[in-house]
Amino acid sequence: MIIKNFKKHYPLKKYGQNFLINKNIIQDIIKIINPKKTQILVEIGPGLAALTKPICQFLEKLIVIEIDLSLLDLLKKRSFYSKLIVFHQNVLNFNFIDLFRKKNQLIRIFGNLPYNISTSLIIFLLKQITVIQDMNFMLQKEVAERLIAIPGNKSYGRLSIICQYYCNVKILLNVIPEYFRPIPKVHSVFINLTPHHVSPYFVYDIKILCYITKNAFQNRRKTVRNSLKKFFSERRLIQLDIDPNLRAENISIAQYCRLSNYLYKKLNNS
Repeated sequence: MIIKNFKKHYPLKKYGQNFLINKNIIQDIIKIINPKKTQILVEIGPGLAALTKPICQFLEKLIVIEIDLSLLDLLKKRSFYSKLIVFHQNVLNFNFIDLFRKKNQLIRIFGNLPYNISTSLIIFLLKQITVIQDMNFMLQKEVAERLIAIPGNKSYGRLSIICQYYCNVKILLNVIPEYFRPIPKVHSVFINLTPHHVSPYFVYDIKILCYITKNAFQNRRKTVRNSLKKFFSERRLIQLDIDPNLRAENISIAQYCRLSNYLYKKLNNS
């Protein structure tokens, strides 16, 4: 079963538009999100309302953020439009912290994310994670694999570390290209990111963790003895129980946190 509304709109490549059209997978996604009337839900990129319409049935109001004005014009013609609170803007400029202050309630965010901004958007949202209850996104499979990757995996990198520092990440559905129009050249997955209630990790300053991992993975073919030599001597790495001969992708999140906290104390005691 497919949704045919995609014929009413010409997808714009600059916005990375691939519209979900399979009704069965849409129903699976709605069950996963499990929206409740009292919750604050925000949809990023409602598109042709494949998720918007069914989720509106569970809510008094749904907040949507859409950059494409022509899609908003189509939304205005739909019967459920009165249930929407619409923001016509780039989501990368949206202030979720302000929204939280107005609603005084944690925010649930979902959407079929444009592939061209998904990584930047997730990093942007992680910076506002304190006001987010959970996030449920359709993503390019390759990006999702980077989010869940563990040390030693070729997909493991800065995104894996920062995302897993903040959230528990689960892949929930695999979605084939034929479930979209236009049909993308990549496979997709639907994932859930839920902030840790009790984090398994701790750093004094997340900016230092970001800085260390940036340096490590910019030179990922080098051993950490060389890629991080401006921060740590070989002797110091050994003292911190980190093998200087390992490469960036072999260092665990806990070890990166250890490096970050050592550097924080060093900088603040100097």
